[in-house]
Amino acid sequence: MKAIIKKLVTSVAIVAVFAFVAVAVTGDTTSALSLQDGINDAGQGTGGSTTDLGDTFKTIVNVLLYIVGALSVIMLIYGGIRYTVSGGNDKNIAAAKNTIMYAIIGLVISFLAYAIINWVLVAVAGGN
Repeated sequence: MKAIIKKLVTSVAIVAVFAFVAVAVTGDTTSALSLQDGINDAGQGTGGSTTDLGDTFKTIVNVLLYIVGALSVIMLIYGGIRYTVSGGNDKNIAAAKNTIMYAIIGLVISFLAYAIINWVLVAVAGGN
């Protein structure tokens, strides 16, 4: 049980580090503004096409959580297939049940992480 908790905490920490690094290095690379557009925006004080850091963080986290959720569903299906083709072998049945259990845990964690992160961003940013 301690090994499972250790792996879970390590995985969450790695995802958090990658999320923070991605936010730190992400810039506004989607727009194709010219230098003159930037000068005009600076002179008018419109702010150009910059995005809020909270929106960027929310987008990155939502994409990562979508990927984790999709992988959990794939592993749930894979565990079901393993369980079906186990042929009554106790070792294979136990491995398939573990795969299904960890996939469900992954789904629950991804749903909770989505809810918590969006709640925190709304509380901090005070927006929608």
